[in-house]
Amino acid sequence: MTEVFDAVDVIRAKRDRQSLSAGQIHWVVDAYTRGVVADEQMSALAMAILLNGMDRDEISRWTAAMIASGERMDFSRLSRPTSDKHSTGGVGDKITLPLAPLVAACGVAVPQLSGRGLGHTGGTLDKLESVPGWCASLSNEEMMRQLEEVGAVICAAGDGLAPADKRLYALRDVTGTVEAIPLIASSIMSKKIAEGTGALVLDVKVGSGAFMKDTESARELARTMVGLGQDAGLTTVALLTNMQTPLGLTAGNALEVRESVEVLAGGGPPDVVELTVTLAREMLAAAGRDDVDPADALRDGRAMDVWRAMIRAQGGDPDADLPVAKETHQVLAPADGVLVSLDALGVGVAAWRLGAGRARKEDRVQAGAGVEMHAKPGAEVRGGQPLLTLHTDTPDRFPRALEALEGAFQIAPEGARPGLLPLVIDRIA
Repeated sequence: MTEVFDAVDVIRAKRDRQSLSAGQIHWVVDAYTRGVVADEQMSALAMAILLNGMDRDEISRWTAAMIASGERMDFSRLSRPTSDKHSTGGVGDKITLPLAPLVAACGVAVPQLSGRGLGHTGGTLDKLESVPGWCASLSNEEMMRQLEEVGAVICAAGDGLAPADKRLYALRDVTGTVEAIPLIASSIMSKKIAEGTGALVLDVKVGSGAFMKDTESARELARTMVGLGQDAGLTTVALLTNMQTPLGLTAGNALEVRESVEVLAGGGPPDVVELTVTLAREMLAAAGRDDVDPADALRDGRAMDVWRAMIRAQGGDPDADLPVAKETHQVLAPADGVLVSLDALGVGVAAWRLGAGRARKEDRVQAGAGVEMHAKPGAEVRGGQPLLTLHTDTPDRFPRALEALEGAFQIAPEGARPGLLPLVIDRIA
């Protein structure tokens, strides 16, 4: 077939800070998916987008082109409304696990298509695969049936949703263009819009353990994604949340599942409970169900019932023992005082090096590996008291994990107060 545009002309236009037309955008995304535009040409275009940006119309068209490269799901025949959540990723971010069954227990179905971890941020599917028997892969029919019968599903996205994004994401990873906000926003939103959910709540993390290190860049990303959702007719809300320190008291796969079950049982760390309930309220309100309080479903056990049904529906055993690492090593407080900081990035890298994460997509993860935290910023500690416990099956990983924790925590004299951001920094709708 004769191509209607030329890749070099499109690259030059963005290089020279011009806005790309709807025709140029739809052609280049489609031609790249078909293999007509080469990787080196798309790399050049991605770099031009990183350096020169895109306006709202361009990002909206780019997102629409990514969606058009594959299939779209439709949940309109379900007997209840749908709402979904997407987190930009962090350390100890196990919120999806208690959140999906909690929202489902309140009458809104949650079609949660999740991913695997890469680097220091954990993946929801990796966490759940530490539950014996649990399966991440479902057909569209199985997913629909589980949403109707159980109300919540957490599974891997199929290859049919926004396949152009899959190719471009891998390319960005090796060409230094991951940080381009138009491409981050369109990557996330193309998959979520194609997924077909009725409402979407975005959890945009801010801080050392997050992709966005400062509040302003996180706010720009959140505004861009909310705008894309609105342009596509999808009710979209974003919360900016704190990822300067890890969420909860665990970072690692089975460790985080155990903590999530504690939350569903009515316990768990206060920050995990607070963020889970806050996001649940946003998801319910976005789906038109702000008449129910999710805190009640945590207290009365309904959310736990849905969790158990959800795990069973995907072949897992909710009563099985979770994997435990063979070896542990404690990091002790060097002195009496107040823990004023615990760096999320340091903890995340330590968990990754212990085997909880992967450096490449094909790497295997250790289900029991990770970091357990015995104190959070603001807590008084005593010299010699355990601050952290490191878990791994391979003890030769301890030295590099300990290197990642050098300077990752600070203890100040008693009476000191940590300068902490609030858990929820801002709301954008």
